[in-house]
Amino acid sequence: MPRILIAGCGYVGAAAADRFHNAGWEVEGWTASAESAASLSNRPYPVRAVDVTNADAPGNFDVVIHCVSSRGGDENEYRRLYFDGAKNLLRVFPDATLLFTSSTSVYAQNDGSVVDENSPAEPHHPKGQILRETEDLVRAAGGIVARLAGIHGPNRSFFLTRFLEGVPADSSDRFVNQVHRDDIVSALLLLAERCREFRGEIFNVVGDAPITARNAQTWLSARLKKTASGTAGGARPSKRGQSNKRVSNGKLRALGWEPRYPTFEIAMSENILPSFGF
Repeated sequence: MPRILIAGCGYVGAAAADRFHNAGWEVEGWTASAESAASLSNRPYPVRAVDVTNADAPGNFDVVIHCVSSRGGDENEYRRLYFDGAKNLLRVFPDATLLFTSSTSVYAQNDGSVVDENSPAEPHHPKGQILRETEDLVRAAGGIVARLAGIHGPNRSFFLTRFLEGVPADSSDRFVNQVHRDDIVSALLLLAERCREFRGEIFNVVGDAPITARNAQTWLSARLKKTASGTAGGARPSKRGQSNKRVSNGKLRALGWEPRYPTFEIAMSENILPSFGF
């Protein structure tokens, strides 16, 4: 039975741990706090509160997934969790393949072009630069990088939450790339199962088509038969700049991965709206 450590059992990590367990892997999960670990105590695998940056935990794993969340921390905390966390996991588990969940925000293109894993990834924002440093560290050690697009899924949607709060949409036609949580999980399972084939490689984990904020709001207005009230203080600026690109998932699809929720409209109709009670 292969063994996997999920270092960061949050929104994505907890779902991944469940999926790996159901697929026959021996799973261990880590969380940042005892409270989070207690909330997962009913899982059929151990979940422990561990600081990923200084853990010296025993155990042999075939794969370690580094998918912690910064929880909106500053740049120092971001570096501590991502770069220092990856460095420590590589030290503690030198025989495991480290699978690092990075972000498509490392692509700074703003001309609407299609980008893939061979495109320049030269982020201007400091947090993106920390992610790139971490990617290089992981790949140099034979690990794998999964660049995740904006995450949506059950009870989580940037566009829907803003719409329901009445926040005016971005009026531009800037492309926004997203991926459903469950499709991330299926991609991580595939990459873990075939990790020996792809050491040092990068994979974009993203749906089949981006959407603009304007089109997302138009679709939500038609589907919910209402409009955003526009009373919540105006559109919120992006935390990572105004990138504008269409991220390709062709490399991952070539391995046989198929997203269950390939577009915003399908994800919203079949999963996200029902989870919000619509």
